[in-house]
Amino acid sequence: MPEEKKHLLLVTQVYLPDPASVGQHMADTAEEMARRGWEVTVLTSGNGYDDPSQKFPAREQMNGVDVIRLPFSSFGKKTIAHRLAGQSLFCLQAILRGLLLKRLDSILVTTSPPIGGMVGWLISVLRGVPFNFWVMDLNPDQAIAQGIVSETSLPAKIFNWLNRRLLNRSTAVIAMDRFMAKNLEKKVSPLDDKMHIIAPWPMEDALEIIPKEKNPFLEKHGLTGKFILMYSGNHSPVHPLSTFLKAAQELKDDERIIFAFVGGGKAKEEVNHFIEKEGPPNVISLPYQPLDQIKYSLSAADIHLVSMGEPMIGCVHPCKFYGAMSLAKPVLYLGPKGSHIGEVIEEAKMGWQIDHGETELLVQTIRDAAAMATPELQAIGDQGRAKILSSLSREHLCGEFCEVISTTSSSGR
Repeated sequence: MPEEKKHLLLVTQVYLPDPASVGQHMADTAEEMARRGWEVTVLTSGNGYDDPSQKFPAREQMNGVDVIRLPFSSFGKKTIAHRLAGQSLFCLQAILRGLLLKRLDSILVTTSPPIGGMVGWLISVLRGVPFNFWVMDLNPDQAIAQGIVSETSLPAKIFNWLNRRLLNRSTAVIAMDRFMAKNLEKKVSPLDDKMHIIAPWPMEDALEIIPKEKNPFLEKHGLTGKFILMYSGNHSPVHPLSTFLKAAQELKDDERIIFAFVGGGKAKEEVNHFIEKEGPPNVISLPYQPLDQIKYSLSAADIHLVSMGEPMIGCVHPCKFYGAMSLAKPVLYLGPKGSHIGEVIEEAKMGWQIDHGETELLVQTIRDAAAMATPELQAIGDQGRAKILSSLSREHLCGEFCEVISTTSSSGR
């Protein structure tokens, strides 16, 4: 008789076809594990993460992966209460479904939702199987840095207590950069034997370099002939946009330069309010683009904008950075030099780093970039793509990630 396949359970509130990056990374991992001969089950939300009116099939096979979508698991991000309600209902259902699954050999959970690690922890304890914890953002550290809760508050203490239990129980902890790993080790040390630092890879299936003359996105949105600076993806308060908006205001009389904000999230309200109040002709706001259209929107940019607040170093990790590099686009990074992104930019020479609040420097940098000859600007973008191909490709990083999961499996029940 053929050997029984090992069974991996993935728990994530977001999964394809939802365009949020966490879901795309989880899908890459799930599908790669299936290709390696594993039986893979995903427990995820039946509704869109950013747009809960989106409804997905309750169950389907996607590229060899059994995807089970749970109802009443996302009510959008309108308020904290909406988010907590969706997250709590998702976790409760995921625990029950996880306990009822047949033979299980390994579990992978992310920090989407932030309390999602609890699901993996409980199933791991009750079923005696390894638990892999993929830390994509770090709480309560993120909430404390935003001023949502204080470090001494009861919610922060409870969350840190839970984090210590998760880190101690986990067989493998995967952090996105060394800054995040350092923060995790402040909670439980040492983690040397189980800590792995693996950066998120670009979404290569959805990406393709589309020449401007063949890109319908430009004509559709009246952007033909423009120099486009694009912020694409989740607009979160942890990625401040105010300096970008101030620069746009300073450059409003330059008819060639356009700022395009594409995606969704809480901070998108700031962009839309700025457009309504100031009416700048050089700023446009667009929703998330369908996955099959992302290659056109991302390729339309001359420069991709990335932002990270200084208190968020080691708490979050903007994944949009890698998509821009993969498409050979220069990156203009608004955030601390002493960060993972700052280090990559300095090493690869594939863009610019500017501190928050340095509007004058940002404006001059944009003007200088817009004045560059096309080959000169392209050479900067090519440096980023070379970095992806050498060490940050999906094949390299997803392969490394799946090796971690494979080596932590055991005979479960």
